[in-house]
Amino acid sequence: MKRVLAMVLAGGRGERLYPLTRDRAKPAVPFGAIYRIIDFTLSNCLNSDIRRIYVLTQYKSSSLHRHIQLGWSFLSAPLGEFIGVISAQQRIDEHWFQGTADAIFQNIYTLQSERPDLVLILSGDHVYKMDYQKMISFHLEKGADLTISAIRMDRSLSREFGVIEVNEEMQIIGFQEKPEEPRTIPGDSEGILASMGIYVFNTEILVKRLIEDARSNSSHDFGKDIIPSMIGKDRVFAFDFRNGDPGGKGYWRDVGTIEAYYEATMDLISITPQLNLYDPDWPILTYQLPYPPAKTVLEEEGRTGMAINSIISNGCIISGGNVRRSVLSPRVVVHSYAEVEDSILFEGVDIGRHAKIRRAIIDKEVHVPPEMRIGYDLSEDAKRFTVTPTGIVVVPKWIKL
Repeated sequence: MKRVLAMVLAGGRGERLYPLTRDRAKPAVPFGAIYRIIDFTLSNCLNSDIRRIYVLTQYKSSSLHRHIQLGWSFLSAPLGEFIGVISAQQRIDEHWFQGTADAIFQNIYTLQSERPDLVLILSGDHVYKMDYQKMISFHLEKGADLTISAIRMDRSLSREFGVIEVNEEMQIIGFQEKPEEPRTIPGDSEGILASMGIYVFNTEILVKRLIEDARSNSSHDFGKDIIPSMIGKDRVFAFDFRNGDPGGKGYWRDVGTIEAYYEATMDLISITPQLNLYDPDWPILTYQLPYPPAKTVLEEEGRTGMAINSIISNGCIISGGNVRRSVLSPRVVVHSYAEVEDSILFEGVDIGRHAKIRRAIIDKEVHVPPEMRIGYDLSEDAKRFTVTPTGIVVVPKWIKL
C-alpha cells in the first residue's frame, strides 16, 4: 500500500455536538471512555496497512494536534511511514477551507510531492471499523476512477446523506445530495444506498477534477459538486461497506448530534455491542497516560462501591457510590451514596456525596457538588446546561457548579 496516500478530513466544526465541541474539533471529542473519535479512522488505516496518512485540520484543532502528536507518532519515518498534520494555511489564496473538495485542492501540492497512485479520502468524525484494502482491491478490479463506500440506510434519513443509484455492476448512474424524495434500492422501497464519505480516487483524475471545480462557482464539496460532475464522464463505482467491515455487522455511525453520540456510546455497554472494542485482530489504538487500575470501595454503614453494566476506565475510584449503565473515562471519582445511571462521564469528573446523575453527559474536570441532582428536573437543568429534545443533559467542561 505504499502507493496509497490517505487524506483524513478533520476540520469539522461539529456545531450539532455543542457544547462538546465548544473547545475542540469534532474528531477530537472523546468516545468510548478512552478514545477520541478520530482514533477509529486512524486505527482503520493502520489495520488496513495504510501508513502514509495526512490529517487536514482547521477548527479549534489544538487538542487534536496534541492527541495525534502524543498518541500517533510511533510510525517509522525511515520506512516511509507517517501520520502528518496539515493545518489550513491559505496556501492557494486568502480563504480557509471552503468545503471538503477545497480542503484537498488547497493541499494539491502535497499530492504532487507524494505522487501516490491512489488517494484514499476519509472523514475523521465517524465511528466504525473498515478494511480499506478490500475497497481498494474492488476499485482496481473495476478499473474505476472513483469508488465510493456505501451503506444501506432507511429512506427517512435521506436528507442527511448523499444517495447513490447503481446498476447491476455497482457502477454509479445517479447521485442525489441529501434529497427529500430519494431513489430507493431496487426491491427495497424503504432503503437507500448512502454515501459514507469514504472515497478512493485515481490521483490523476482527482487532481484534474479538483482543478476544474476550483475554477467554477461551486460550493467545492465532493457530494454536491465533484461526484455529480463525474457521473457519466468517469468510471464511478460504489463499494458495499459490508464487504469491508471486519466485524461483519456493517456498523457505521455518524455521531454528529448529541443524540447520535449518546446512543452510540450507550451501545458499547450492551450485552453484545455492535461495535466490538475487544477484537484482538482489529485493535483500536489511542493515547493513554499510565493511570493506576480502577477500583471500587465497599465502605461501612451500607455504602457500597458498585458498577453494573458499565465501562470503567483506569484511574477511576467508585468509593461507596453506585454506577449503572454508564461509561466512565479515566480518573472519574464517584463518592459515597452518589448514584450515576445511563450517563457518560469524561476524564476527571468528580461526583460528590449523595449526588444523583441520570441521562447526562458531563465533560472533563467537572466537580459535581454533594447533594446535586442532574437529569431529574429538566426544566431546571435547562437554565444552566444544554438539554436535548430527548432529555439528555450536557454539562460543558471545567464549569463550576
